[in-house]
Formats: sequence, C-alpha cells, structure tokens
Amino acid sequence: MRTAQTFRTFTGIALLSRGFRPFFLGAGVFALTAMAIWPAVFTGVLALPTAFSATDWHAHEMLFGYGSAVIAGFLLTAIPNWTGRLPVAGAALGSLALLWLAGRGAVLISGLIGWAAAAAIDVAFLAVFTAVVMREIIAGRNTRNLKVAGVVMLLALANLGFHLEARMNGTAEHAARIALALIVFLILLVGGRVVPSFTGNWLAKRGETHRPAPFDRWDTAALGVSALGLAGWIAAPDMRVTGATLLAGGIANLLRLARWRGWRTLPDPLVLVLHAAFLLVAIGFICAGAHGVAPGLVPAAVGIHVFAIGGIGGMTLAMMTRATLGHCGRALTASPGTQAVYLLVAVALAARIGMAFWPDWSIAMMLAAGAAWGAAFAGFLVIYGPMLATNR
Repeated sequence: MRTAQTFRTFTGIALLSRGFRPFFLGAGVFALTAMAIWPAVFTGVLALPTAFSATDWHAHEMLFGYGSAVIAGFLLTAIPNWTGRLPVAGAALGSLALLWLAGRGAVLISGLIGWAAAAAIDVAFLAVFTAVVMREIIAGRNTRNLKVAGVVMLLALANLGFHLEARMNGTAEHAARIALALIVFLILLVGGRVVPSFTGNWLAKRGETHRPAPFDRWDTAALGVSALGLAGWIAAPDMRVTGATLLAGGIANLLRLARWRGWRTLPDPLVLVLHAAFLLVAIGFICAGAHGVAPGLVPAAVGIHVFAIGGIGGMTLAMMTRATLGHCGRALTASPGTQAVYLLVAVALAARIGMAFWPDWSIAMMLAAGAAWGAAFAGFLVIYGPMLATNR
C-alpha cells in the first residue's frame, strides 16, 4: 500500500519516478568511466586503492557494478507488469540507487577502509534488492517468477563469496564464474520469454501468420542442460565432460533461437539485436565448451568475453534502449545512433577475442576494445541520458 500511495502521489524528479531511470543511467555512466580507466589500471600506470587485484576489480565491477544495476533497472520495471502492482518510486528508489553507488565507492577504496567494511557495504545492495523483489512478487501473488528472485539472491551470495574468496586466496576466479554464469542463466530464463514475446508482437503488427514458438518443454530441457554446463564450468572449466555439456547447452540454445523466427526481424534493428545478443550467449557456451574439449586451441578468455561483452553487454544494451524508448513514450525504432551503439559493442567483442588469440598485440587490442566499449556507452548516454533524466 505504501508503494502504491508513493507512486500515485509522486511529484518529485523524473529520475526517481521509475526504476529503470536511475539504474540504467547509473549503469551507463559506470560502464563508461570504469572502462575508461581500465587500460591504465591493467598496464600499471594507475594504481587503485582497492583491496582487489586489478583483474578482480575489473571483473567484480563489470559483473556486480554494471550488471547488477541493469538487472535492478529491468526488474523494477518488469515486476509491476508481472504483478499488477505499482512501481517502487521516490525515496525508496533513491535509497536503492544510493546503496548501489555506495557499493561502487566502497569497492574502489576497499584498500583504505578494509575488505570487511567494503564487503558489508557492497553486498548490502543486492541483499536489500533481493528482499524488495521477493516482497513485490509475493505481494503480487506472482509466485511463478520467484525463480527470478532466487537468481538475484544467488547473485547476492556470489558477491559475498567474491569478497571472501579474494581475501582468502588473493583472487576470486570461482566467484567470478558463478556471477557470470548466474547472469547468463538469467538471460536464458528471462530473455527466453522476452525475445519471442517482442518478436511475436512485431510480427503481428506486420500481419505475419507464423509466430515464435511458445515456451514449452524444449525450453525447459535447454535450460536444464545449460544449467548443468554452467555448473560444471564454475567448478572445472578445463574438463572435457564440462566442455561437452557446454557444447550441448550451446546447441540447445541455438535451436531455441531458431524457433523464434529472428530472421524475419531484419528490417527492425531494435528487435533483431535481441536475437543477436541471445545468439552470442549461445556462442559463448560453444566457445567455453570448445576450451574444455581442446584448451590448447581455444583460450578460456574467449568464452568468458563472448558471454560478458557479447551476450551480457549486447542484451543489456538492447533491453536498456528498448525499455527507455517504450517507457519514455518514444517510438520503438532504433535510430542510426542506437544502431551504432550496438555495432560498437560487436567491435569491442572482436577486439577482445583478438587479444586472446594474439597476445603479442594484447595492449593494442585491449585499447581498441576499451575504446569501442567506451564509445558505445558514450553514445548511449548522449542519446538516452536526457530521456532517463527528464520527463517526456
């Protein structure tokens, strides 16, 4: 009741009127700034006052910083549609956003304030957000989506595990894979419903009679195989049985994608990019699986970055652009600038894969990847920042 009353009587700034606004804007700013300093951190030119190693800071902040912000913005916008409840807004939304921002600062200066204090501040956001998601889903009697809340809760636990593993072992490879696997699985779970739904709506407007296949037992089986592959990848990414299971998961998701008639969406980049991002998630499974089967031929970094830059980066940008346009009353069309943003992420992915295969060119490739990623999010902020920060 307090949520409904707050939303109905809300007269504050536009930024706090809906969950997608502060979190998509924060994710965009953070993705740009964190990547802008990463080359200097990677090469040792800049030393951050963090308790993490440089690589762990990069992985943690891309997953739990950028990733959790996009997830929060998306779920705070989607859950009202699932439950029929009004969105979280006003002071409650602002407090969540500030808690996320406090986590970014705490991780950055964790070497000064101590790892335990930094962990407490950083983990608090996902812990509180999990409680908010569960409250809204349960209050809305939408128990079928409690599994989404469960993934968010596991992500909060993975964040705590990241801090503990880094403290005990000096690095957090397992926790980083857990977080990456959870976000990938969330894309398979939620994207597996959203992509065919949006595609079906678009095809219906064009008078198409054939629609994407609905979620059925095949999707459930594909999710099961994918979960097994990701679990094996977390525990033992270099084992052949893990590689074989990941390959099976990749093929299963390629077949899922083929059932959604994505080739019919070529005239609309705003829909097509959803299929492209899901395709990259499936390719991530295949690349990670190929490393498990033949580690000497396919570096581990290839699968990781196809998942992270291509799958997660591509899907999050696709959802942020679409949701912002739709909820800000704009036409659902991808402008040339938006299409350039999508293409720049693909360039960043290509450069990062090149870095894995040609280590002699690693610095140049890393700079190219960072520049393309930064340009993509600079473009996102230029085009979508004013929409997020102000009323239509």
